[in-house]
Amino acid sequence: MNLGMSKLFKLFVLSLFCGVLYASNLNFSLIKKGKEHQGNTLLVIGGIQGDEPGGFMTASLLSTHYRIKSGSVWIVPNLNFPSIIKRSRGLYGDMNRKFSKINPNDPDFKAVQTVKSLILKDDVSLVLNLHDGSGFYRQKYINWSFSPQRWGQSCIIDQEKLEAKRYGNLKEIAEMVADSVNSNLQNKIHKFHIKNTHTKDGNTEMLKSLTYYAIKNGKPAFANEASKSLPLHLRVYYHLLAVEKYMDIMGIEYERNFQMNPQDIKRVIDNDIYISFYNGKIYLPLERIRSRINYFPLKKDAKIDFQASSPVMAVLGEKKAFSIHYGNRRLTKIVPQYFEYDEGKGCIKVNIDGKKHDIEFGTLVKVSNYFNVAKGSGYRVNVIGYVNKKHKDESGLNIRKKYMLKNFSIDKRGKIFRVEMYKDDQFAGMFLVEFDKNKKLDSFSLAQTTTFDTEKRN
Repeated sequence: MNLGMSKLFKLFVLSLFCGVLYASNLNFSLIKKGKEHQGNTLLVIGGIQGDEPGGFMTASLLSTHYRIKSGSVWIVPNLNFPSIIKRSRGLYGDMNRKFSKINPNDPDFKAVQTVKSLILKDDVSLVLNLHDGSGFYRQKYINWSFSPQRWGQSCIIDQEKLEAKRYGNLKEIAEMVADSVNSNLQNKIHKFHIKNTHTKDGNTEMLKSLTYYAIKNGKPAFANEASKSLPLHLRVYYHLLAVEKYMDIMGIEYERNFQMNPQDIKRVIDNDIYISFYNGKIYLPLERIRSRINYFPLKKDAKIDFQASSPVMAVLGEKKAFSIHYGNRRLTKIVPQYFEYDEGKGCIKVNIDGKKHDIEFGTLVKVSNYFNVAKGSGYRVNVIGYVNKKHKDESGLNIRKKYMLKNFSIDKRGKIFRVEMYKDDQFAGMFLVEFDKNKKLDSFSLAQTTTFDTEKRN
């Protein structure tokens, strides 16, 4: 029986990002959306400075929650991934000051050279670098927070015009973007202004920047700065308003799977997050994940293979454990128990609240009263948190929430529990049960999703 997706996932199916990430291999992603080789591509870059989550989270949502219907958008959501993980402006110095000259021995050398080559691609027509800046930019000094020295809430240009085939009217474009953002302000003090750095006139710092590298090479480039004084979801809201206006100007058509308001953006950032391991055998929703999960069944003598809902998500090795990071945040630590894996794709019969269903491994199933994994399936069943010393195999039992030990749940609410299946001593897979009397029977599996748009990750 097809159980249908929960409301949280009904509007659109999210794109997935695969990888094996360790502290020494946090390479940035390139995600291509829309149709290539049309010569009208917007290149959006986030995370050049790791302590600016508004920028990289905006780029992440653009890559996962938008569909490009015409035109093309290339997205680098996590350019300085190691610095994002460490919440550092730059572990090896400010990457945005390395585009004029960089030592080949610099740890940032490969990333900088690679993104330079992207900027110079014939497809790329316009470059947009997303930042979070201090305070609120104003042309005249008001106080520390509102002054010419601040960067927040501004559209940044290096000069007014550029000799280019298209989009060389930099000041006019920035004015259109600012006007569009300012028509959707949540507070009048959030107003966007144009900040012209007049880079070629002797701005020694901006001469080293990514946007000026693009300008020098004949590519229209802008930076968008949301204020660090605002909460994350508001920064992302203003960034997305700007990004959408740039796409409008370029004739790029798009759709998104959320409403353009701060509340819905906050919901998407905080709740639409999940990860699965080993081709969907294990699925973990991360929105309210416990800070530590013990005895997590990982594959013996193998690298961790995972799929995640966001390109700014990583799994990093620690001493005898692994941590799951989401941008600047460490969501949880998993302490492994290693097993040989049964490589078959699994499905098992389960009675849920009196109705029988075929449940695939890597699935979250919602339960009102009880569930019962059918006997004779060829699997030994271990319900984590259910304590009954009489049964080594917990199939054939009516499992109710009152029998479960809350501290064995994977979520802080104490509602979601692991149901693990084994063939002899091999781990076969697991599904999750969520006890909730107020919700109808439902399920979601990361492995059930399909690609939302044609995308590539380099």
